[in-house]
Formats: sequence, C-alpha cells, structure tokens
Amino acid sequence: MARVKRGNVARKRRKKVLKLAKGFRGSHSKLFRTANQQVMKALRSAYRDRRRRKRDFRRLWIARVNAAARQNGMSYSRLIGSMKQADIQINRKMLAQMAVLDPAGFSKVVELASQAKG
Repeated sequence: MARVKRGNVARKRRKKVLKLAKGFRGSHSKLFRTANQQVMKALRSAYRDRRRRKRDFRRLWIARVNAAARQNGMSYSRLIGSMKQADIQINRKMLAQMAVLDPAGFSKVVELASQAKG
C-alpha cells in the first residue's frame, strides 16, 4: 500500500484552528496544541451559552415586569394570572419593553388586567 502524506490536510486543519483562535491571549493563539484546546473549550461554552442567553433574558424581562407591576400595586404573578383571565396576550419581552419605554401604556395594561380579575 502506498504511503499517505498528510502535509496539505494537516496544514489546512491547523490553520483553521489557529484562525478560530485569533484574539486569544498569549500562546493560546499561537501554538497549535494550546490553541486547539482553547478553541474546543470556547466552542463548548458558546454552545452552552446560546441556550443560557434565552434563560437569562427571560429572567431579566420577568424582573423588569415585576418591578413595574409592583409600582402599579400588583405582583408579577397576579399580573400574569389576571392577564391570562382577561385574554391579554402580550409576551414578557414586550411587557418589559413597555415597562421601560412606555410606563403609561404598561399601567393601562395592568388596569385592564385587574378589571377582568375583579
């Protein structure tokens, strides 16, 4: 069987890894072995954090809506419950945006939700 020389393939693979490692500190962007480890770690973190970002933003929106709801004399859970009863279908992201940018509109939503409840 003929001997297989991997020169071209190996160089391409190493160049690809080093390109991904651009901007890493010290030898993490220069030496192939350490760069390869750091790239694998970075890709794992990126994969995990794409999912975590969705959770983090939802938590932020809930915190904002809760703060704004309490300013209007209602807790977050009561607001969401009464919005469901009143069939007001505004998601948490939009509620948080309203709480920050349009407090008057948010208080109108709280008012409508509380009317349907009681």
